[in-house]
Amino acid sequence: MTALRPNNLRQYSDALHLRSGQRLTLRFVEPDDAEALQAYVRGLSQSSRYRRFLGAASELPPSLLDGFTHAGEGDRFSVIAIASGDGTERIVAEARYALHADPASVEFGLSVDDLWQGHGIGAALMQNLECRAAALGATRLFGDTLRSNAVMMSLARKSGFAFQASPGDWKLVRFEKPIASEAQEIPCTRWRLAAERIDLQATV
Repeated sequence: MTALRPNNLRQYSDALHLRSGQRLTLRFVEPDDAEALQAYVRGLSQSSRYRRFLGAASELPPSLLDGFTHAGEGDRFSVIAIASGDGTERIVAEARYALHADPASVEFGLSVDDLWQGHGIGAALMQNLECRAAALGATRLFGDTLRSNAVMMSLARKSGFAFQASPGDWKLVRFEKPIASEAQEIPCTRWRLAAERIDLQATV
């Protein structure tokens, strides 16, 4: 799949609505977001970074940061949730997801800023990822997490995921959910051109 051009990405933004009524903007990560995204990761607590990246990490390695900021390369996508207020914007959550062709499935991982946990961002983000998986034609959404990550396991359970052992690593547990929705029936499809793999370069 051709990487999405940065000047096209904002048209594929979605809204996450929290229990409080607050609205966050969810959009693809762009190359210019590299510094802010790295600052977000550095700002996570040590335990949050450990749970997100399944090991010790103080920041995103250069190669991974580069991958985060180039949406669509290798059928991998990264999104950030933005909170706006007082003329400023702040990244409060992120997710990265990848399409696997055989079987048709989407794998994902996510994190939420420690100060913003408990507001329903994780649940709203997982619901949005389910929509994106359906739009990509996937029949399954799954992720792996540490067996000690009670927060993520609770969130996945409440979101309807089932659990099984993660292949090849006893420290991890896999949570997965079948995707039955048809792409045309789901709400988060303003970025449908990306999901349908139309070469955006031909449209500009």
